[in-house]
Amino acid sequence: MSRLPACPQCSSEYTYEDGAMYVCPECAHEWPIEASGESPEERRVVRDAFGNVLSDGDSVTVIKDLKIKGSSSVVKVGTKVRNIRLVEGDHDIDCKIDGVGAMQLKSEFVKKA
Repeated sequence: MSRLPACPQCSSEYTYEDGAMYVCPECAHEWPIEASGESPEERRVVRDAFGNVLSDGDSVTVIKDLKIKGSSSVVKVGTKVRNIRLVEGDHDIDCKIDGVGAMQLKSEFVKKA
């Protein structure tokens, strides 16, 4: 039998799962299952072109000229991008580049600054 976490409010050990939530029958407190910290190893790790782990708020540098789809503009090698945000999907970096605007980048074309 799997061990469910105790209620964070009243420390009751009689919690149960209800869909994507844990529920305490004694104090009626509900909290999400994924926020309980049971599986931190399942978090996705995003790495740059050289294998460094990236996280939200990092600064990165572009390592290859990148053509902007639907435009004649180019993001040049060495362009520094500050305060990145990691997102799910094919392009895993969401950022704002000075002079270009908001765009998404692939982590394989950047290095951590």
